[in-house]
Amino acid sequence: MTTPAIVVLTDFFAVSNRALSYAAGLAVPLQSHLVLLHVRHDGLLSPEEYADRHAERNARQTQQALYALAEGQPVPTQVEISEAFLPDAVAEAVRHHQPQLLVLGRPGTATTPVEVVTSAALDVLRHVPFPLLIVPTVGWDTFPPRRLALAVDGDSFSLYDNQHIVSDLLQALQGTLDVIHVVDQHDPGAEAYHRAMHTAQQSGVATALTPEHVRIVYHPKPAEGILQGAAEVKADLLVVVARRHSLLSSLFHRSVTAQLISESPVPVLLLPALD
Repeated sequence: MTTPAIVVLTDFFAVSNRALSYAAGLAVPLQSHLVLLHVRHDGLLSPEEYADRHAERNARQTQQALYALAEGQPVPTQVEISEAFLPDAVAEAVRHHQPQLLVLGRPGTATTPVEVVTSAALDVLRHVPFPLLIVPTVGWDTFPPRRLALAVDGDSFSLYDNQHIVSDLLQALQGTLDVIHVVDQHDPGAEAYHRAMHTAQQSGVATALTPEHVRIVYHPKPAEGILQGAAEVKADLLVVVARRHSLLSSLFHRSVTAQLISESPVPVLLLPALD
């Protein structure tokens, strides 16, 4: 029986990053295999000015490095090298592998500013509505993640039929799930708890939820409130519903989703919603 896949988007500089280590660590309990997807001519993962100067030699070196890296993983690992643009390459990988998860590192360095990674992540989600895990290069030190926090805004949402990664993670890691709901008034009352619980349960992400696992946070800024709530419940993985209207907005760089990708000190799992 074929095992499910986790697709890791690798960077041009031969990819020994924490995102790959994180993905490999998840693949073991999830009983998955890895696919290292290298997008050769993408502006983020393969800088054009670097590739043009050293194209042929570095293509060979990168391929060798990718295969060496694949051999060193704790689970079976495939290498795929694509000449397409990033969203097209990811879409093809999803069609071919039907993975549980896509994984992208967030370096946040001078050579790859975090804004570039945020833009790439949202671009992928716009074209390929599939669970996407963003792993910061620095800042977190807990693995495996066992305290997941799901941010909800109180409005109902539906996920795509094949997206069960949160329940898979909770089962495989024996984890817990807290729900975070940010409000802009100091005393929202019991209705806020009810809305947060109902939203999470109705979506199917958190079917067995008790009020003790709902955290209401007062904060005038939603993204900052979510990060505050995640810290309060000591979350080591933040789950965020990425609504289509925010992904399609021309001001996506101001969206809550973009801010969480940029600023979360722990990995962020983005779940694209149907609505």
